Amino acid sequence: MTADATGAARREPVSTYRLQVSADFDLTAARDVVDYVRDLGADWLYLSPVLQAEAGSNHGYDVVDHTRVDDERGGDDALRAVAEAAHAAGLGVLVDVVPNHVGVATPESNPWWWSLLELGQGSPVAWAFDVDWDAGDGKVRVPVLDDRLLEAVTLDTTDPARPVLRVGETAYPTAPGTVHDGDTVDAVHERQHYAFVHWKRADHDLNYRRFFAVNTLAAIRVEGPEVFAASHGVIGGWFRDGLVDGLRIDHPDGLFDPAGYLQDLAELTGGAYTLVEKILEPGEQLPSSWPVDGTTGYDALGVFDRVFVDPAGEDDLTAASGAEPADWQQLTHDTRRGIADGILGSEVERLARLLAPTVAGVDAITHERVVDAVAELVASFDVYRTYLPEGAHHLITALERAAEARPDLGDVIDRIAPALVDPMNAAALRLQQTSGMVMAKGVEDTAFYRTSRLSSLSEVGSDPSVFAVPVDAFHQAQRERLGSWPNTMTTLTTHDTKRSEDTRARIAVLAELGAEWSATLERLQSLVPLEDRVFADLLWQAIIGARPASRERLHAYAEKASREAGDSTTWTEPDEAFESQMHAIVDAAFDDPAVVAVLDALDERIDQAGWSNGLGQKLVQLTAPGVPDVYQGTEFWDRSLVDPDNRRPVDYTERRHTLAAVDGPDDDGPQRLPEVGLDGAAKLLVTTRALRLRRDHRELFTRYLALEASGSAADHVLAFDRGGAVTVATRLPIGLERVGGWGDTLVHPVPLERVDVLTGRRFPASRGIALSELLATYPVALLVPADTVVDPDHVDAATAAPETTRASRPETAAASDAPETDAQAEIDILEGHA
Repeated sequence: MTADATGAARREPVSTYRLQVSADFDLTAARDVVDYVRDLGADWLYLSPVLQAEAGSNHGYDVVDHTRVDDERGGDDALRAVAEAAHAAGLGVLVDVVPNHVGVATPESNPWWWSLLELGQGSPVAWAFDVDWDAGDGKVRVPVLDDRLLEAVTLDTTDPARPVLRVGETAYPTAPGTVHDGDTVDAVHERQHYAFVHWKRADHDLNYRRFFAVNTLAAIRVEGPEVFAASHGVIGGWFRDGLVDGLRIDHPDGLFDPAGYLQDLAELTGGAYTLVEKILEPGEQLPSSWPVDGTTGYDALGVFDRVFVDPAGEDDLTAASGAEPADWQQLTHDTRRGIADGILGSEVERLARLLAPTVAGVDAITHERVVDAVAELVASFDVYRTYLPEGAHHLITALERAAEARPDLGDVIDRIAPALVDPMNAAALRLQQTSGMVMAKGVEDTAFYRTSRLSSLSEVGSDPSVFAVPVDAFHQAQRERLGSWPNTMTTLTTHDTKRSEDTRARIAVLAELGAEWSATLERLQSLVPLEDRVFADLLWQAIIGARPASRERLHAYAEKASREAGDSTTWTEPDEAFESQMHAIVDAAFDDPAVVAVLDALDERIDQAGWSNGLGQKLVQLTAPGVPDVYQGTEFWDRSLVDPDNRRPVDYTERRHTLAAVDGPDDDGPQRLPEVGLDGAAKLLVTTRALRLRRDHRELFTRYLALEASGSAADHVLAFDRGGAVTVATRLPIGLERVGGWGDTLVHPVPLERVDVLTGRRFPASRGIALSELLATYPVALLVPADTVVDPDHVDAATAAPETTRASRPETAAASDAPETDAQAEIDILEGHA
């Protein structure tokens, strides 16, 4: 805990536990697991959006009313109850908020949208929405019609004082005085401040900004003081009332002025802990001018994953499908260009309209050529967006790439470039809001499904062309995080990840199998052929990674993944023949004995290695620099796929039972350590021991030092010292097995008597610890100075010190203020950091 400029206490989390709040798991249910989250060892409760959303929304990102907490989620009183319970348990509260857009699927549910449709530019809240009125001839275009067009619309005068137009069951307002006896639908529709259009016209003719290409999520102008005040009044109240301690900001790249918004937010919250869902490309830095504590952790995820990937498998896996795209940069350029020309064409058209004055009077530069140049430009960025004047070099690079790729547009690009590099130009500001949309849809939601060599690499915030991360580079990334953004979040799984952490951990094993996996894929392809070999590879990896996922889950994944890829089938024009063959693969994984035999044999090959990877990346994430988040339920194995699969209910009764068993009846550990197996108890043990240690012994996590290893298997260990707490994890377990195990391999922390908090084993001070002993039970270890924990009652009993039992609660002092133990002082002296 630190103090803000006013001297008030500012809480900073040591770790968080994310809950997906919905009607099925509401705020009352969240309150009921507060004690479990505390006992698990997490420091803060982290809630998904809770403001009033569309009825039935299971995610909450479609807010319709900023003035209250969602009724289906329990309402304002339930949020207060959760916050009070969390604070009473010593936990902070972090809440996800959505400043960029609102839900408009049901106009009656959203007072602002209803008013806009009813009164148009005369609405008292017209300023809230980002509408290009001129482009719609003074009307908002609403893309809800099918091929029947206005024949699908009815006029409902059941309430004479409030007549409405209906598309299906959905009501749309009519402006006062625009409905008369005997009027036709066409006549009434013509008098409104909105125009119904065919849904396909949204791609190019829409005149309101959306969240990406989602027609039912309309962007708002939160940069306006009135909009900010109206949409953040309740949020400000949470801080005035002491209910909430920090915020997670959804999609800042969509905002007109992210830095300005974040400054307004900091003033509203008193400088509270704040994270942004900012996707950083490899090597990109978070803008230093933003008053935030960091990102939501996707940048860390990519590094955590890749240090457990065998680089030796790259060539074999790249060749496995026989059709892997040869050039990732070209692939992503083309998919982004497809998005710019397709579902986000309306945004490109709007940019071209803003640029019209810059090309006025030049006959050779038509509107169509400006649209072409803008589309090429937004397909050429190497980052999601720029924040002019910061990041101007990314824009310059994109302009140069666009001109090089399309020399026929050189004159257009030269003409529009000055406007686009001017931070005050409306076109430059609009470009910044648009490029991130194109990147997200073109890369995350398209290109990620068109590459399959190792599908675990295709994760939010990651670059699949980067196959693996060397250990030295991993350590450097941790040092940089500690030095630059020590309170940024780290994560392994979120509600948006394409595959959960344990699914990716299993898939990563394929990199160690190389040619063996290639042969297996060829066998599966021969048994159940699919012409789209890249997608077949991706689907088989999903089946293997998520196994034993249900048939229904895999069918749903196959449909979504194939249509997102857009190569062999699409959302708007499904190819029934292809999809039938694709679904046959899923069915064969359950019904074809030959296929099941292949999958069973592969399971036997990768199970142990997948568990090793899963425990390794979990312990590394929980103990590395940053604020580790545990996504709901992932203290057990979680083999989920893309949403909504990763938002399935969590069985907290089972987790409570397992936690109690791991703790033992007297909080002195189990009589017998859980084995690494399907039940997930070993993962929960690793999770709870690491979380409690970080929460209750912050003085052991004050710096980062990479540890050396020596011996025949030194390449298979990842180890670091956080200032007293030492993390040791196995990497590339199949390769370790091939070299005959650990043999003479030693890890070399400072000579000090230590205890592994996972097993209770004690290791005397020496210049090297034998990994054959340290990792005899688990593929990971978490060592602390011996005086940090009580003497274990017996070997192989997981033991926690009094400080880390459930009876003990964390202090609120910041890590830098934590008292230094004698053991810590000794470490400082030995390492030369006193």
